[in-house]
Amino acid sequence: MYAFNSPPKSVVWLLPYLAIIQFAFGQISKLDSIGQQIKTTPNDTVLVNLYYQYGEELANKYPDSALWYYNQANKLSIDLKYDRGRAAYASQAIEILNAQGKFKEALALSKEALAIYETIGSKRDIAVALINVGSEWHYLSDFQLATDNYLMALKIAEELEDIRLQRIINNNLASIFINLKEFEKGKAYANKSLELAYELKNDYAISSSMFNIATAELYLKDYGNALKHYSQIVQIGERTDDYILILDGLLGTADVYNAEHNYDKALSYYDKVISLTKEKDAPEYEMYAHMGLSDLYKNTGKDDESVASILLGISLAEKLGTKYELKDLYLKASEMAEKANKYMDALEYRKKYEILNDSVVGEKSKLNISLLEAKFESEKKEATISNLETNKKIQELSISQKNSLNYLLFGVIMVILLTSYISYRNYRHKQKLQTNRINELETEKQLAATAAVLKGEEQERTRLAKDLHDGLGGMLSGIKYSFESIKGNMIMTTDNQQVFERSMDMLDSSIKEMRRVAHNMMPESLLKFGLDTALKDFCNHINKTGAVQIDYLSLGLANASINQTVAITIYRIVQELINNTLKHARAETVIVQITKTEHQLTITVEDDGEGFDTLILKKSQGMGWTNIQHRVEFLKGNLNVDSEYSKGTSVHIEFNV
Repeated sequence: MYAFNSPPKSVVWLLPYLAIIQFAFGQISKLDSIGQQIKTTPNDTVLVNLYYQYGEELANKYPDSALWYYNQANKLSIDLKYDRGRAAYASQAIEILNAQGKFKEALALSKEALAIYETIGSKRDIAVALINVGSEWHYLSDFQLATDNYLMALKIAEELEDIRLQRIINNNLASIFINLKEFEKGKAYANKSLELAYELKNDYAISSSMFNIATAELYLKDYGNALKHYSQIVQIGERTDDYILILDGLLGTADVYNAEHNYDKALSYYDKVISLTKEKDAPEYEMYAHMGLSDLYKNTGKDDESVASILLGISLAEKLGTKYELKDLYLKASEMAEKANKYMDALEYRKKYEILNDSVVGEKSKLNISLLEAKFESEKKEATISNLETNKKIQELSISQKNSLNYLLFGVIMVILLTSYISYRNYRHKQKLQTNRINELETEKQLAATAAVLKGEEQERTRLAKDLHDGLGGMLSGIKYSFESIKGNMIMTTDNQQVFERSMDMLDSSIKEMRRVAHNMMPESLLKFGLDTALKDFCNHINKTGAVQIDYLSLGLANASINQTVAITIYRIVQELINNTLKHARAETVIVQITKTEHQLTITVEDDGEGFDTLILKKSQGMGWTNIQHRVEFLKGNLNVDSEYSKGTSVHIEFNV
């Protein structure tokens, strides 16, 4: 997803969905795994997607290397005439290009992707491409072209009832109107975006929308609410380990304190921002920090420091190509040069300012943007107006015909019949709504009951695990210690020695088995280190037993924030599926795959065992399978089982997170 902040201090780009090639390689790293596949995969569309995957793994730390693999994917897509692969190149590459400040290159790629999707893509593909084009214009401070593309995308998103895209577009429009100094309108768009973000239950979407609200509040001098919202953004960034969000919140906080003339606090926060930008290589944020510092130093009478900050800001803005910010910096530089009696410098900066000011956003641009917005709203009302005009013409015709009594009587009869029909239809509609609501309430009741049962089970498991580990485990360890103490005071015969040693071995085995049972009932690693570590430990333990070989792979799960109840439920599902395999499948190898994306989590468990007729599952009363179904229902997920005799079994589960 991407969402412009305003002033546009960060952009996180929305990437079209690329199918993830599922694979499992045990303990081999992701890069090694994909690299091995690249070596053995022929020149087809699968290889294209593998190149993109490899680039994605490199993008954060090695962007240039990532671009090289993206280019390989693009070249192969051209050779194969694989249009979706070509379009995907733009979606992948613009993220890196934007981070490097190469907005014009990113714009060219975005336009190319749009052209491809207009030929072969779905409506959603086209909407995404329009947003990307609009965002590049937005970043280049051409707000009119940005708005035009956003509104075209919004029309499609509303037709598709795509909440995610609607949220992004509303937030980007909020940024534009804030840049145009129409703060109330910008805040209105941002509030709409925030409503949709809460509906999506997405941390980044919430913080991105909240940023624009806070920025509008800053300019509206609602400093208390602005500080509250910026602080919440920092908290979300720290929780999700997202430095962009942290920078957004810190920079916004600095701007508020600067506006309040609390210069010491403002300086402290600007310093934090600059320090983090150096660490994370975020030149755009460094530019904004120097813009803020130039005002701070000017207001505190430190003209030399103010000029230095302005010049640093200009240097960064020229490299980034951000005309809107560069315009403001030129104006500040002109004013400071004039104050220092450097009239030639003042004139030069003023000329540069005037050139950019004419090209960025004058009153004409504001008017054109307002017209675009009005056109969009009017198109939504056009159908309604057309219907009203049609009805008006019908009424006028009817009036001209009222001289005939027969027509009047006929009209009365028709009105009576129509009224009766409408009344009956409304009654049936209300009946249907009531039935649907009853069914919804019944489903909610069942889910609530399931949730209560699952919660009770886990609480009892936790209690029993603690009792076994701490209580019984402690007692057995105490008995062992007592036996060892007794041994020192006894005279042992050879036979007695053997019996004693066998007894101690049995006692050790009992302690180990008790601890294993306690761990299975509630693994400590799940509570301490999270779902990914717990599942790895569980699979490794099974591997050590030699019962079956389990290859475990997770994508996007390691650092994911998952509710503990959900995590425990997922762990129990995987645990039960593995246990079923051990009991019934006679398999040699099992593959366990967990994939976590932004909005979805999928579980796949495959074995090479005997297989079975899946129809028996509908009649099965076994506790294991029933527990799996109940837990999937609790997660509101979809469960699919594919099995054939002698060809193994595959269980696939997916649900929204």
